[in-house]
Amino acid sequence: MSDALGDKQLAATVADGGRLRSLVLELWQRTRMDWGFVTDRLATTFRKEKWIGAHERRFVGETLYGLVRHLRRVDAALARGRKQTRPPKDLERLLALLVLEKLIEPARAARLERDLDWNAVATIDEAIATERKPATRIAMLASFPDWLAERFVADWGDQAEALALALNQRAPMTVRANLLVGDRTALAAELAASKLATTPGTWCDTALHVDSRTNLFALDAFKRGALEVQDEGSQLLADLAIEGAPAKPMIVDLCAGAGGKTLAIAARLGNRGRIIASDVDDKKLEELRRRARRAQVSNAQAVHLADGRWPAALDALRGKADVVFVDAPCSGLGALRRNPEARWRLRDADLATFATKQREILDGAYHLCAPGGRIIYATCTLLRVENQEVVATVLAARPDLTTVPIENPKLAAGDSFTVAPHTHGTDGFFAHVLRRS
Repeated sequence: MSDALGDKQLAATVADGGRLRSLVLELWQRTRMDWGFVTDRLATTFRKEKWIGAHERRFVGETLYGLVRHLRRVDAALARGRKQTRPPKDLERLLALLVLEKLIEPARAARLERDLDWNAVATIDEAIATERKPATRIAMLASFPDWLAERFVADWGDQAEALALALNQRAPMTVRANLLVGDRTALAAELAASKLATTPGTWCDTALHVDSRTNLFALDAFKRGALEVQDEGSQLLADLAIEGAPAKPMIVDLCAGAGGKTLAIAARLGNRGRIIASDVDDKKLEELRRRARRAQVSNAQAVHLADGRWPAALDALRGKADVVFVDAPCSGLGALRRNPEARWRLRDADLATFATKQREILDGAYHLCAPGGRIIYATCTLLRVENQEVVATVLAARPDLTTVPIENPKLAAGDSFTVAPHTHGTDGFFAHVLRRS
């Protein structure tokens, strides 16, 4: 799972009982009630439970993430080792996870829960490997719902299993060097002076992986705007916005959220041009404004879409934007490394709802785009129904839109941009660039 869950002594202590085990089980039970964000559950708990040390916090967090990521695999292991058919207990699930991650021996688990063959539990992966149906095997190995495993097989074919397993791993801690403050080399040197090990990103010259465990938000580099937390794939998406754009472009970030890509675009532009960052969530836009001040961004304006309606500031830009960047609301399945609980919240029927909304947003982007301008349609999902099929529908409806090929063949899949954890080490992102003739 991670280095934080690599402490066998702590794992044994938790397995045997006590206050920490009770906390893990309580968090797990609360998480399963609504499959809310694990990060929020942990933050709320750690603010309240002051007795937990930093090392224990990491262990609790990674254990909770492990239970979410490996639920079906864990339950299959327990079913393999159970002598009688019955629902699994949460303590059994916790022990099974620790056994499967080789943090406790089956013999220790057997002393605590005697009604199971723990050696059989420990060998579940060997049993799953014999399953010939790819979707069934993926559903067990990566703990995906059946419908999602079937979607991955249909869309990704021979790559489906590698992709699913990669999405089930812990994501790296990646930051973006803010070019308005300094470049990646300067940022790496500053972090090294604080005894933090880093590795340059492979694909984007502003991406830096922070290998040392630390609270990034407490760093001076963060407080003065030298870095932003952002996946390397997300940084690459932002770079698409300025490729081929005028020196001082008019850019609309139509679904800006808290502004991660807005800030990245502004930094690439060196505060030249103008960026209108709009969203339906005013709280996220307020966060964007705070982040922009810290990052020394001066060319971005946040515009609230109250009740989804365009205000005058956005309506005045009809047919005038050089670039319309659409980071569309989606299933978020490309970010399962960071939000593994999403797989349990989603339903197959939700995908059609997302696709309908995505087409509506692209229609608005079309009306903002100037003749000769570009629309970048982007998502953090890797399913065709939200990506290629949405683009195909829009192209069929708008004859004056044409595809702009992605120039970097290492990041392109056909005419589209695609990065994924099993091929690029990033979160999963898709993008398609359109030009209005």
